[in-house]
Amino acid sequence: GILEKIRLYLIKKLLPHLEDRRNYHQEFASSTSFHGVHNIAQTRSKTRKVLWLLVVAGCLAVVIWQICSRFIYYFSWPTTTTVVVQYVENVKFPAVTFCNLNRFQTHAVSDLRIIFVIWNIVSGVLQKFVTEDKYSQEINDFLHGNQNFSIKEFTRKNGFYLNSSTLLECEFFGKPCYPQDFEHVFTEYGNCFTFNHNDLPARRVSLSGRGLHLLFDVQQEKFTDEPALGYTDAGITFVIHSPKELPRFDGLGLLTPVGTHAQVAIRQLKSIIQEYPWGECKPDIKLQYHKIYSTNGCLQECKARYIQDWCGCLPFVLPGNGTECDLLKFYNCVYPAVYDIEIKGLCTVGTHNSTCPTPCEETHYPTTITYSSFGGEKAIKYFSTKLKKSPEYIRQNLVRIDIKYHDLSYKITQQQKALTISELLADVGGQLGLFCGASMITIIELLEYIFTNFCWMCIFLLLKAPEMPQWNNPSQNQPTHKENKKGIQEC
Repeated sequence: GILEKIRLYLIKKLLPHLEDRRNYHQEFASSTSFHGVHNIAQTRSKTRKVLWLLVVAGCLAVVIWQICSRFIYYFSWPTTTTVVVQYVENVKFPAVTFCNLNRFQTHAVSDLRIIFVIWNIVSGVLQKFVTEDKYSQEINDFLHGNQNFSIKEFTRKNGFYLNSSTLLECEFFGKPCYPQDFEHVFTEYGNCFTFNHNDLPARRVSLSGRGLHLLFDVQQEKFTDEPALGYTDAGITFVIHSPKELPRFDGLGLLTPVGTHAQVAIRQLKSIIQEYPWGECKPDIKLQYHKIYSTNGCLQECKARYIQDWCGCLPFVLPGNGTECDLLKFYNCVYPAVYDIEIKGLCTVGTHNSTCPTPCEETHYPTTITYSSFGGEKAIKYFSTKLKKSPEYIRQNLVRIDIKYHDLSYKITQQQKALTISELLADVGGQLGLFCGASMITIIELLEYIFTNFCWMCIFLLLKAPEMPQWNNPSQNQPTHKENKKGIQEC
C-alpha cells in the first residue's frame, strides 16, 4: 500500500504529462540566453533550421576546444619571469667572510702534512673530497699516538688569526673598523672572519663607490701550506653573502693574491621563486639552527642529522648541539658516513621533492672584480717605513681589498604565475561569450534544464520498477499449462 501511494504521488505531483514536457522543452529552446538555439526551435524552414544547427554545433565545438586548451595550459603550471630595478636612497651592506689561503702556522707541529690531511677529512664534511689511501697508515699512527688531540682547538689556536698585525687597515664608509667587528667562523679554509655578521645592526651605504676598505698582511713566513697536497697559493679569499646566511666558498670564493689590489663592485639581486607546482620552492620548510632558509644551511643540517644518528657525535663544522666528534670518530665513522651520504644521495638539493629544495626568496651579490699591482714605489716605501719591513716583504705579503656598491639599486627577479585562476575564468568566459553569447546565467540555465530532465528520467524509471517482476517472471501471475488442463478436465 505504501508503494502504491508513492507511485500515485509521483504520477500526480512530480511527473508532468507528455504535453507539458514538450511545452517545457519548447519554452527552454525559445527563451534560453544560449544564442542560436531559439533560431533552431522557432524557424519553420528546414534549410534554415539545418544551417543554424550547423552554426551552433560548430561554435560549440570551437568553444569546447578553446576551453580545453586553456585548462591544459593552466595545469602545465606555466610561469613568467619579471625583472625590476629599484633605486633607493640607501642599501644594506652584505656580510663578507675573509680567509687566509695559508691555514696553519709552521711552528705549530713538526709534521704539518698530517695536519693538512686530517683537516681535509674534517673539511670534507662541507664539500666533496677525496683523500689518497697512501696517507692512511700515517694517519692511523698519528691518531693512535695523539688520541686527545683536538683539531678544532688546534685550528683555532694555530690557524689564521685576525688582529692589528694581520689587519693593518679597516674602514667602512669613512669610519674605522677593528678586528673586534669580525666574527670567527670555521670553513674549509680553517679560521675565517665575517664582517657585518647577523648579530650586529644592519650597516647601510648611502653613496655608491664607497664601502669596505681593508688591508691585510698574510704573513707568509708564519703561515704556510703543503705544496705536495696541492696548496700552492698565497693571499686572501673571501665570499660575499647575506648576513643571515652561512658563508659558502665551494665555487663562490673570490681570490686576491699577495701584492695586488682588488676592487670589487657588487650589486644586490633578489630572486623570488614560486612554490610548487609552479616553481620548486616549499615555503613551509624551516631550519632548526638558522634564522632563514637556505640550501646551504639545509644541507649542513641534513648531514648533521645523519652523522649524529650513525656516529653518535657531531662534527664541529656542522650546526647542532651534539657531542663533538674526536679525530678517531672523524676518520673511522664521519668520513665513511659523508661518503655514504654523497653516494646514496641522502641529502639532495634543488627540486621540490629533494631534501633541500630551492628557497622561495634568496639574495645574491653578483660581483665585478678588477686587479692591479699593490702600490707604487712611494707606497712601497711608505709601508716599508711604517711596518719596518723590506719592500720585498710588502710585495709578498700585503693584500688590499675594496668592496663597494656599483650603484644604489637592487634588482628583483621574480617568478610569477603565467595564468592565475581569475585569468583562467576570464579566458573561459571570453570564449563562451564570443562564440555562444553565453554567461554564468546561461550555465545555470543549462544546469537547471539538465537537472530537471534527469529527475524526470529517474521518476520514470522508478514508476516502471514495480512492473518489472511481472514482466520477468510471468509464472507467478499466469497459470501454467498443466493448471489450465486440470481446470478444463474439472469443468
